[in-house]
Amino acid sequence: MESTESYAPEELTKRSPEPHDSSEADSAEKPTHIRFLVSNAAAGSVIGKGGSTITEFQAKSGARIQLSRNQEFFPGTTDRIIMISGSIKEVVNGLELILDKLHSELHAEEGSDVEPRRRLRLVVPNSSCGGIIGKGGATIKSFIEESKAGIKISPLDNTFYGMSDRLVTLSGTFEEQMRAIDLILAKLTEDDHYSQNVHSPYSYAAGYNSVNYTHNGSGGRYQNHKEEGGSTVTIGVSDEHIGLVLGRGGRNIMEITQMTGARIKISDRGDFMSGTTDRKVTITGSQRAIQQAETMIKQKVDSASERETE
Repeated sequence: MESTESYAPEELTKRSPEPHDSSEADSAEKPTHIRFLVSNAAAGSVIGKGGSTITEFQAKSGARIQLSRNQEFFPGTTDRIIMISGSIKEVVNGLELILDKLHSELHAEEGSDVEPRRRLRLVVPNSSCGGIIGKGGATIKSFIEESKAGIKISPLDNTFYGMSDRLVTLSGTFEEQMRAIDLILAKLTEDDHYSQNVHSPYSYAAGYNSVNYTHNGSGGRYQNHKEEGGSTVTIGVSDEHIGLVLGRGGRNIMEITQMTGARIKISDRGDFMSGTTDRKVTITGSQRAIQQAETMIKQKVDSASERETE
C-alpha cells in the first residue's frame, strides 16, 4: 500500500448541475462537505489497489473524496480523516458508497446474519454544533427520534491548542446512520459559515498544537539545538513517571511517535538530568513535531499527578 499512502485525488468528474425550480432541489445542489474518521486499515480499503476504489466512488457519486495521509491522524486518535465534498446529494452518495463497503466487509468478517449497530465519528466545527443540538437539545432529540440512531456530541478537547472541531458519534445500523447523516448534513449546510469552512482533511497533522507551554512539575526544558534531522529538545521527566511515557510494551511512546513524527529517546535508568532525579527525554524533529510530542508527554504525566493528588 506504499503507493497509496499520500493519495489525495483531484476531482475526476466535472459536473454541470441541471437547473431546478424548487428551493429544496436548489438546497440539494448547495456545495457542502462532510468529514469523518476511519482506521488506517479501513482507509486502505476505501483507497483500493492503486486508488481504484476511491476513483470508482468519485465517478459514481460525483463527489470529491480526500483522505489524510498515512500517519496523519485526528488529534488524540490513531484514525485518519476522510473528507467528501460536493452537493448534498453527491456527498451523501459518496458517503453511502464508502460506508456500505466498510459495513459489508466487517459483516462478512463477523459472519452474523443480524446487522450490528456500528459507530461512525463525524468531525464538525465547534461553531456548527449548536445548530445540531438546537435550543434545549430539541434538534438533536428530534434527529435521534427520526433516525433511530444514537447521536452524541463530544465536548471540545482543549488539550490540543487551537483545536476547533468536535466529534459527533453516530451509532446504529447502516440505514439508521444514513438517516441521521441526511438530517445532520442538511442542518449543517443551512449554515453558510460551515459551507465556506472546508478544511483540508489533513490539516491537523500540520497545524494543531502550535503553542509552546512551560513544564509544570514534570521537569524542565533544558536543551534546544539544531541537528541535521531537525531541532532537538531534551526535557526532564521524573523517574517514577517515566513508565507512563513509555506505556506497556512501549505502546505510549510508539503512539506519540506515530502521531507527531518526532523521534523520542529516553535515557537509561540512573542517567538523570544534572542535579535532579529526572530522566532525560530527548525529542528530535521539526519545531511543530517537538511541540506536539512535548504536549502529549505532559498530558501523560499530568494525568497521573492529578490522580495522585485526589
